[in-house]
Amino acid sequence: MEAEFILSAARPDQFPDTGLPEIAFLGRSNVGKSSLLNALVGKKGLAFTSATPGRTQMINFYRVGGEYCFVDVPGYGYAKAPKEIAHAWRRLVEHYLDARPATLFFLLLDARRGWMEADLELKKWLEFHKRRYLVIATKTDKLKSQKERHHGMAALEAQETEAPPLPFSAVTSRGVREIWQAISKNKNNRKRAAKESLPSQAPLN
Repeated sequence: MEAEFILSAARPDQFPDTGLPEIAFLGRSNVGKSSLLNALVGKKGLAFTSATPGRTQMINFYRVGGEYCFVDVPGYGYAKAPKEIAHAWRRLVEHYLDARPATLFFLLLDARRGWMEADLELKKWLEFHKRRYLVIATKTDKLKSQKERHHGMAALEAQETEAPPLPFSAVTSRGVREIWQAISKNKNNRKRAAKESLPSQAPLN
């Protein structure tokens, strides 16, 4: 799939105007956002991946297939980040969430760790502002036994969401098709809603 990096924004005035529907990816530091983006477009080096949590300090924008703008939002909850940097991240992320017209948010959770306090805060924010979001359970390949997989997914499903979490593994590419199906379904639903909102024309006599 054709995909290209657009830019990294450190300030709101640097956000690009692509004219494309935005799909935003949110999650804790080191939850696997970059690996997910690379898997979705089939390019290992599109999004930078690092073993060091909190390495991505800016909001990264990618043009995907000429149809979407994927947005990699900085990870939250990395305790070792200096306070002034963590505060700057928070302000930048909050401005993006408030100001940008993302059509769909993906909230990424580590399948091994379940919901954490920061995840629940973001979930509450998205729901309060009536933003459509879906949960992706990352690193499912780390759950080695059937019992671990069952307990991991059950813990994520304990929180009420619009749809069950989508399991994903960057190692096996499990879940890539289902995530693309969710993106496509969201696009079709928006088209249908836009069409239905148009005023009907009176019949010609």
